[in-house]
Amino acid sequence: MNLAATSGDGLSPLLRAMIDAAVSAGNGLREDFVQIASLEIEHKIGPDPVSAADLRAEATLRTELAAAYPEYGFLGEEGGLIGGTDPTHMWIVDPLDGTANFLCGLPLFAVNVALVRDGKVVAGVTHLPMLDETFWAETGSGAWLNGKAISVSGQKELLRSILAVGIPFAGKPRHRQFLAEMERLTPSVLGLRRLGAAAVDMAYVACGRFDAYWEQSLNAWDMAAGVVIVEEAGGIVTDTLGRPLVLDNGTVLASTPRLHADLLAKLTPVDG
Repeated sequence: MNLAATSGDGLSPLLRAMIDAAVSAGNGLREDFVQIASLEIEHKIGPDPVSAADLRAEATLRTELAAAYPEYGFLGEEGGLIGGTDPTHMWIVDPLDGTANFLCGLPLFAVNVALVRDGKVVAGVTHLPMLDETFWAETGSGAWLNGKAISVSGQKELLRSILAVGIPFAGKPRHRQFLAEMERLTPSVLGLRRLGAAAVDMAYVACGRFDAYWEQSLNAWDMAAGVVIVEEAGGIVTDTLGRPLVLDNGTVLASTPRLHADLLAKLTPVDG
């Protein structure tokens, strides 16, 4: 596949297929959002809710992506892994990142679509249906929001920075680690935000709304799309120990280049 080939709107065929699938899933979520009270809600293992909206959105993504690239594998939050005939390519999708926000009427949720080639994320789309914002990136082609180029902030002082964080809730590990991080960071930054959707946090780092984001307990589908979007916007993405990111390892730090080292010093593991 030639990633440089573009369609009439300047997008590669790959990105066009990803954006179309994400928007289609998002349109369904918009319809479900206005009738939340009637949705069927289940629970996965642990406290994370899953609704009929999640399932429908994932089915839409799988159908549309398979129609465009039937040979690729598919890893979805709800349906798990479906192998493809091409072992080098896999979609990783979160049909509704921020389900709890969605179910309580907050419009901060997103559809995440990422393509992994030989273990590396090479393209990502994060679509926020209620805010009409679509972020996308492809390796070597920059990062974009609704067709306009974006970049991470130029912030270089921790004391002037706005950070986003994922807070561990019931059933999540590393509560002591989070408390230690808050003790270290709250005196040292301008502000901290918890939006409840990793996809939104990473997209906001990419466009400069936040200066960094970290979380200590994530799944691959939560962060995969955001990795390439942040990197193509000029940011750095590692795990919270500063090592090259491995999607299955569960931690992430996405930041502006000038803040990365300072943040790693604040995120060192607690003893025990």
